[in-house]
Amino acid sequence: MSDDLDFREVTDDESVDIVDDGTKSGSSAKGGSDKKPESEVSDKAEGSVETPDKKDDADKKDSEYEDVCFVCRRPESKAGKMFHLPNNICVCDDCMHKTMDAVSQFDYQNMLNNPHLMSELNKQTGSSFPGFGFLNMDDLKNGGFNLGGGIPNTQKIKKKSEKEAKPAINIKDIPAPHKIKAKLDEYVIGQDQAKKIMSVAVYNHYKRVATDTMDEIEIEKSNILLLGPTGSGKTYLVKTLARLLDVPLAITDATSLTEAGYIGDDIESVVSKLLAAAGNDVEKTEHGIIFIDEIDKIAKKKNTTSRDVSGESVQQGMLKLLEGSDVEVPVGAGSKNAMVPLATVNTRNILFICGGAFPDLEDIITQRLNKQTSIGFDADLKDKYEDDPNILSKVTIEDLKKFGMIPEFLGRLPIICTLQALTKDMLVQILKEPKNAILKQYQKLLALDEVDLQFDDTALEAIAEKAMEKDTGARALRAIIEDFMLDIMYEIPKDDNIGRVTITRDYIEGKASPLIEIRGDGVGPRLPQFNTEAATEV
Repeated sequence: MSDDLDFREVTDDESVDIVDDGTKSGSSAKGGSDKKPESEVSDKAEGSVETPDKKDDADKKDSEYEDVCFVCRRPESKAGKMFHLPNNICVCDDCMHKTMDAVSQFDYQNMLNNPHLMSELNKQTGSSFPGFGFLNMDDLKNGGFNLGGGIPNTQKIKKKSEKEAKPAINIKDIPAPHKIKAKLDEYVIGQDQAKKIMSVAVYNHYKRVATDTMDEIEIEKSNILLLGPTGSGKTYLVKTLARLLDVPLAITDATSLTEAGYIGDDIESVVSKLLAAAGNDVEKTEHGIIFIDEIDKIAKKKNTTSRDVSGESVQQGMLKLLEGSDVEVPVGAGSKNAMVPLATVNTRNILFICGGAFPDLEDIITQRLNKQTSIGFDADLKDKYEDDPNILSKVTIEDLKKFGMIPEFLGRLPIICTLQALTKDMLVQILKEPKNAILKQYQKLLALDEVDLQFDDTALEAIAEKAMEKDTGARALRAIIEDFMLDIMYEIPKDDNIGRVTITRDYIEGKASPLIEIRGDGVGPRLPQFNTEAATEV
C-alpha cells in the first residue's frame, strides 16, 4: 500500500487534516500533534528503499515472458490484451467479460479503460502485504517462491523476438561430423558405427536449420532408432552428445507414457520437456533434439484382451510427433489437465532419437535366420547364430514388427543403428581410457588424501571378467569396483604414512591384500586381510 495513506483509528475527540502538499497532520482537542518520530520515519524509509538495479532486472526478466490469463491460462499472444489486477494477476478480456456478466450488470468496461484509474490501481499493488515495505516481493517471486501471486515464469512462454528476421546460421561454423565424433571418442569407447550415425544426424540437423528458408527444396529429417543390449552405452552416448551440443536436448523415458495421459504422462509431455530445456522459448524448441529411451516398452502387448493404453496406442499417438505437426504442449507440466498454459510447437524440425534394449529380439532374429538354412553339404548349422553377441546387427523391419512395433511407427524411423555388445577388451578400455573413467574418479578421490592409487593390468582384466559374468554391460563395472574399494576408502585415511596403494589381481580374486607403499620407505607392510569374503561372493 502507498505510504500516503494513514489507517490509524480516529477517536471522536480527534480530527484529521489533510494538507495540500500531501502531508498529514492530526490535532486532538488538546491541540497536540500526532507527528511520527523522525527515527520511525527514517527506519521505514531506509527499509522500504528499493535498489533501482534490482527493480529494473526484475522488470526486464518479467518482460521476457508473455502474460498469462489467470482464469483460462491462455497467453497474451492468443488471448489478446490483458487486464493487470492486484497481486500480479492478469485476466484476458474474454474472461473479464464473462466474470463480470455473471456477477453484475455494472458497466466495468469504462472503468477499466480509464487510464488514470488503472494507474492508481497498479500503484496500490507494489507490495502484496501492507506494512512490509522492507520486503521486496519481486525478489521472492523471481527466486521461485512466487509469494507475489499470479503465475510463475516457469509456466509462461517467452515472447518472440521483435526482430523481423533472425540472423542466418553460417554453415561454415557448423561442426563437421568428424569433429563431433572426435569429441565423442574422448568419452565413449567403441561403437564407431553408432557414433558416425549420430554425428551425421546432428550435422544434418544443423544444416536443416541453416537452409530452412534458403530455397524451395525442403530437406527431410531422418529420425534414428538405437538398438543395443543393456549396458552398451545408448543413454550414455546421447547424454555425452547433450554436453557437446548447443541445441536444446531433452532426454525422456517412454515407460511413463500412456494414451490420453491416464495413469501416466501425455504423449506431448516429451515435447514439453524439450520446451523446458529451451527456457520456454518456442523457436529454440523447434530446432532441438529429443531422445526417447526405453522405446521397446511401448510394443504391442501380446495375448491381451484389455485396452492397450501403454503399447500400440502410444505408438499411434507418437506418429504425428515424429512426422512433424503443430502440437499443443503444456508449459511447466506433463499433463494438459494441469491448468497451465499451452504452447503450440511445430515438430517438423525436431530430431527424434529412440533407443531401447529390445529383449527377446535376439530369439526372433535367430528364428528367422535358422529358417533360411538349407539342406546339403553347404548348409549352415542351426546353432550358428545362437551364441553370436552381435546378433542385433542383423535385425530387419520384419523382426521389429514381430516384436510388437507397428509399421507406421517404424516408417518414421528410417535409420536403424545397432550398438555392439561390450567385450572384455572394451570393458578394460572403459575402465581407464575415457576422460571421466571410473578409475580416474577413484584416483582423484584418493589424491585429495595425498595417496596415489594404481591398478595393475591384471587387476583390470579380473574386473572385466567379473563384469562379463554379470551380463549387464558397463553398469556392472561400478558395482564391482564399489565393492572392492569400500575397505580401501575406509582404511586409508587412518594412516597418514601411506603414500601409494596398488590393486592387484590377487586382491580382486580375494587371495591377497593390496600392495601398500609408505612414504619414503618403498614397499611397506600390507594391509590386514580384509575384503576376502566380499571378493569371493562377487
